[in-house]
Amino acid sequence: MTFTVEVDVPVPMRDGVALATNVWLPDGPGPFPALLVRTPYGKDDAGLYGNPKLPDVFALVEAGYAVVAQDVRGTSRSPGTFVPHTHEGPDGLDTLTWLAAQPWCDGAVGMWGGSYMGFAQWQAASQDVPALRAIAPVLSSADPYAAPWRSPGGALSQDAVLTWGTLSALRNLRRGLAGGHGDPADAGALLAGLSDPRLLHEPLPIAGRGALTRSLPWLGQVLDHPERDGFWQDIAAIDHCDRITVPALHIGGWYDVFAGETVRSFTTMRRHGGSAAARDGQRLLIGPWSHADGTDLGTYPDRSFGLAGSIKAAGVTEAHLRFFDRWVRGRPDTPGDTGRVRLFVMGADEWRDEPDWPLPDTRYTGFFLTGDGRADTATGDGFLTRDAPSEEAVDTFRYDPRDPVPSLGGTVLAAASGAYPGPADQTAAEAREDVLCYTTAVLERPVEVTGHVTLVLHASSSAPDTDFTGKLVDVHPDGRAILLCEGIQRVRYRESLTEPTLLAPGTVAELTIDLGVTANVFRPGHRVRLEVSSSNFPRYDRNPNTGAAIATAGEDDLAVAVNHVHHGPAHPSRLVLPLIERPTAEEVRA
Repeated sequence: MTFTVEVDVPVPMRDGVALATNVWLPDGPGPFPALLVRTPYGKDDAGLYGNPKLPDVFALVEAGYAVVAQDVRGTSRSPGTFVPHTHEGPDGLDTLTWLAAQPWCDGAVGMWGGSYMGFAQWQAASQDVPALRAIAPVLSSADPYAAPWRSPGGALSQDAVLTWGTLSALRNLRRGLAGGHGDPADAGALLAGLSDPRLLHEPLPIAGRGALTRSLPWLGQVLDHPERDGFWQDIAAIDHCDRITVPALHIGGWYDVFAGETVRSFTTMRRHGGSAAARDGQRLLIGPWSHADGTDLGTYPDRSFGLAGSIKAAGVTEAHLRFFDRWVRGRPDTPGDTGRVRLFVMGADEWRDEPDWPLPDTRYTGFFLTGDGRADTATGDGFLTRDAPSEEAVDTFRYDPRDPVPSLGGTVLAAASGAYPGPADQTAAEAREDVLCYTTAVLERPVEVTGHVTLVLHASSSAPDTDFTGKLVDVHPDGRAILLCEGIQRVRYRESLTEPTLLAPGTVAELTIDLGVTANVFRPGHRVRLEVSSSNFPRYDRNPNTGAAIATAGEDDLAVAVNHVHHGPAHPSRLVLPLIERPTAEEVRA
């Protein structure tokens, strides 16, 4: 394979700023279709070309695509100031327009890349650029409020905000120091937070991190806008999906911070995309991966999915090539582009092709919370059953924000030493008295849960505002309680993410908690478990239970809440699971 590379090509934006861009051109006369990635992490960084979650650049060039990598405004070799999300729409439009006009480009462009690079794709696609034919966001979101900066239930995604924010602030500070600006002492404070998660997460108030906000003022805006107001709506491409006319290849991981939003982007575009091609051309690929580096093998400390669960087995590069050949090159007969959804089903530990998402034969089934009011810890009397309960009961626990339930695995970035994401054993958390556990009987037959998981909780509190959390757990015969998916609902946002409403103490409210998405077969001998509590820290920020602003709450502003979960005929608290009931292979053969 031979190719040529042009480095640091200046691409002019409408305001005169020229963004540094590398162009990889295949050998041959051209013109070529182009594939663009816009990154804040450095277009020259080896991670862009060696990340197994992203397509192999050499394979893209060998397939006859011009590959274009650009440093977004204010990063690496591009001038300006990096303000997350602010310039990606217009700068993406200007770059795509420039690309289509180059003599080596045939006028057809696709976009690719993961995480923030996915934001850049969605925001460019919402500009309705004629040259853009398709996008392929990996581990990303079309709604930055819902993921990764906050959550569908309104809580701050503290792990994501402070971890990514610190890394971005360090990059900004490095640029500033090189130009004679900034305080070197801030670098020490930021690095200390990355090396010690206690220094990163525990100090209060959250808004009092001067070293971080001085180098990344945008973080202060995130904390100043806890509601999904105009600040967030202006950058949410999903709110403008009728203007997005291109197909998208959505690639996600069951343990990625973006998992739920990856799927929501797919389903929203399937229903409301701005063209028939956009609606028909959505593709979804999800494996047992997290956002963190090193999880591409599908192996975690408490659970391994075998070789089948690896990124390599999923064929990410091949999936990109099939998708781009179909939609950028315009080849409707592209081999292998017939399946719309490909997902890894945990428990069965195998890949499966499906016609759509949600799966057409999904049966949403309520598993009711029951017991005699002593569901605290895994040894309590909390029970899950498909039968509606006949008696009322209340489970009560104290939530102390000074002693929150620690995050164990799950959808954390896990940049700090000693932390890890994914399917972690929750046994330690389930021994706490502030964690309620509701568990089915031991299963005699396999139970498949594939889709969106929801918890409907009838709850009350002594506090005007608090949080309720939920986790879906697969209890193995050896006692391991393996996390599948999780969520949180901030009570003040139970009715609206734009207009918070405090709760009258003692009033029972029905909360609908989004627990995310999963695909898992609970094997015979396993049990289904639901955990309920009021904290999951530092995955989410701690609610001080006062109803006041949370970002500015200090240690003296924290209060203990006495929280209650009501269940019974008048308060049908239930875990709603998307069951897939199909004949087993043995039953089909019979």
